[in-house]
Amino acid sequence: MSVAKVQTKLMGNMFDFAVVCDKEETGKAQIQKGIDEIKRIEQLFTTFSDTSLTNQVNRMAGVKPVKVTEEFFDLVARAQKISELTHGYFDLSYGSVDLNFWNFNRTMEKLPDRHEAKKSVALVNYRNIVLDAAEKTVFLRKKGMRIGFGGIGKGYAADRAKLIMREAGVENGIVNASGDLNAWGYQEDGAPWTIGIANPNLSNTYFSTLNITNKSVATSGNYEKFVIIDNQLYSHTINPQTGYPIRGIKSVTVITANAELADAMATPISIMGVNEGLDFINQINGIECILVDDANKLYVSRNIKLIA
Repeated sequence: MSVAKVQTKLMGNMFDFAVVCDKEETGKAQIQKGIDEIKRIEQLFTTFSDTSLTNQVNRMAGVKPVKVTEEFFDLVARAQKISELTHGYFDLSYGSVDLNFWNFNRTMEKLPDRHEAKKSVALVNYRNIVLDAAEKTVFLRKKGMRIGFGGIGKGYAADRAKLIMREAGVENGIVNASGDLNAWGYQEDGAPWTIGIANPNLSNTYFSTLNITNKSVATSGNYEKFVIIDNQLYSHTINPQTGYPIRGIKSVTVITANAELADAMATPISIMGVNEGLDFINQINGIECILVDDANKLYVSRNIKLIA
């Protein structure tokens, strides 16, 4: 047995694939099927193509419902349930945020007025995403609203790639969508897959590892994009209810059954903060999390077993 590996850029991010196989040539052909599936998903959900269903829905905001595919409708419907569960901290209409107001690519010397910040997220409200299950339509009630799948799309893509690769015969493999990871089966030697938990202070290093199989892991952190104002670090993640950048947590790692859910839950926990986030996760069966706060203190939910 051997392990075939492929790294490639998809959906604007680096994707890493690994499969245990008899021949590397066979393994790479199986991986290619997963890559092809992710390319299909990207065309469907991207906001960077005028012809994508996402942009068709956005163009008709405040005008009329748009008929979509069953796949598109179902993902929006699942996202809406996560919005309800997280009290709106996860919200597909986050795409409505005024990006000119918050630009973490330029030097920010002070935080904006809180009233103005609140106005920048005025159109973010998942309750204004209207679904018609019978007609398979999506309607954004307010003119100027936009939906985007940045908080759930990579996880969904990783799940779909896993499904397609398993149908192609991959019994043991990993799809890593730039931190949104799906692992199934076992390594070449029969051991579970070992996953590194990223160190938010040192790029490309880990402070601990987990052994997993048939699990998904997603990590969200402020260490890639942030500003420091008055010696306080502010994440690029904006609280959709206040319009202000979050603070207090450096990274969140979520472990659950599928990458879509893990991806979608990471940001809401970041916004909730350590205490509320841990309490929230501890009330849900089948989901665990690891948090690192601004003081580099590590917190884990009830059933986590880290390897030092």
